[in-house]
Amino acid sequence: MTSVNTQESGRWTLLTNHGRLLLLIAQEPGAKIRDLALAAGVTERTTQAIVRDLERAGYVSKHKVGRQNRYTVHHELPFRHPAEADHSVGELIEVFLVMTKNQAHQK
Repeated sequence: MTSVNTQESGRWTLLTNHGRLLLLIAQEPGAKIRDLALAAGVTERTTQAIVRDLERAGYVSKHKVGRQNRYTVHHELPFRHPAEADHSVGELIEVFLVMTKNQAHQK
């Protein structure tokens, strides 16, 4: 596999911060905003705003467990863009979670 030259490709990434945080929440539904922010490489304020966006769009539900929030990802919902609307976000999550599990087993 070839590597990507990040200096030539600039500072953009294939996944948006919204997509990245959705994947992180799917991996760890009980994660704190601080931990999600660190894992995504964004500020806590940005993370809070994105989680709020995901909640408003229906991709994520938040509920209290004791003093902490726990999130539920609604895997069945379609992507927002018409070009991908025939796919569910669960398909993307499944690909990444399988990859993560396979990487963990290889270590």
